[in-house]
Amino acid sequence: MSVEITTGPPEVRVPASSEVTDTVGTAESVLASRTGAPVRLADAEDLGGSDRSVVMRVRVAETPFELPRTLVVKHYGAPSPSGERSDPFAHEAASCQLATALPPEIRVGPELIAQDSDRRLLVLEDLGRGSTLADVLFADDPRAAERALLAWARSLGRLHTTMAGREADFDALMRRIGATSWTDPVADDIRQALSELPELLEQTLGVTTPQAVTDRLAGAAQLLGPGKYRSFSPSDICPDNSLVTGNGVRFLDFEWACVRDIALDAAYLQFPFPSSWCSYAMPESLAESMLATWRSEVVEVWPDLDEDEVLGPRLFDAQMLWVWVSTWWFLPRSGQSDTPIAAHMPSPRRSTALADRWQRLRTDAESVGVSEVAEYASRVVEALVERFGSGALELRTYPAFR
Repeated sequence: MSVEITTGPPEVRVPASSEVTDTVGTAESVLASRTGAPVRLADAEDLGGSDRSVVMRVRVAETPFELPRTLVVKHYGAPSPSGERSDPFAHEAASCQLATALPPEIRVGPELIAQDSDRRLLVLEDLGRGSTLADVLFADDPRAAERALLAWARSLGRLHTTMAGREADFDALMRRIGATSWTDPVADDIRQALSELPELLEQTLGVTTPQAVTDRLAGAAQLLGPGKYRSFSPSDICPDNSLVTGNGVRFLDFEWACVRDIALDAAYLQFPFPSSWCSYAMPESLAESMLATWRSEVVEVWPDLDEDEVLGPRLFDAQMLWVWVSTWWFLPRSGQSDTPIAAHMPSPRRSTALADRWQRLRTDAESVGVSEVAEYASRVVEALVERFGSGALELRTYPAFR
């Protein structure tokens, strides 16, 4: 059964009354502390959130000071136990502070209006009820989808250039909020995948990983360490976290934002959104145009990335890491069925998404002369087809391009 997504904002649903009372009351208190006078909020509208946070749009009903007519409030639950990943509240709060310091015309996220670290609450600019990139990709207008994807690529490049060299600032903001350390969650998962995926592939697909491929991956993993091409990244730059506005695409979710090598984000432009539920195919020429658009922005800070011999190997290494970690995330284990990536969303099946990624890796490895990776990727594709059937080779394009 297919699931249809239409353009426009998500359907409004009414949050639990206890969530409304707690979140709205806390937001009123935080805003009153900031302005020095009572503020009353009304008409709370649930915007989704997650198991970590409640996100609401609220109307500013009463205030003696000038505030926007509507605001977005994000209220986090208790922090995770010590020893788990960095606190998503700290990541989001530090990220919004960092972005808000930029001039409004180059800002690619919401402005931070107020925050309270003790009560784990953020009050943010309301970017409006426009469509997300996911809405556009699952609609039926290919030109609108193409424009939105190119705008997304431009915003990503602009984010990288405007936030370059800000790692020390981000680190200081995290410490000020109370985080003792921060990590890139994708980098953490990549390191774990590098260790665990060879055994998983052998157990589930009967594919043995040769030492030459392991060595090549170890070289690619240098992208996870320090280097000259690092900048701020929202980390989760999926279509449903990207709002299409009249002023370009704005990024919404910074719960795992970090500073990392920009090639890891740029690889999203080569094969669509490898960490997302909606990883369908898109026209090859469009992927090339997106990369060119992103590149036209970042060469202002890193002019050597205009040279193919500099950018190409970095993108290939990033692509390898994304294929590796997404296979570790999504490959059905022994006894598991080949379900869609997200059970309640219009996702491709796991085997189909993975087969497409390994085919692309094989093609790109052949084009750059990395024969050991090309041969290995070919074996993985054959094993996926043998286990899941020839349907694994039939990844469709986004509905907008069908």
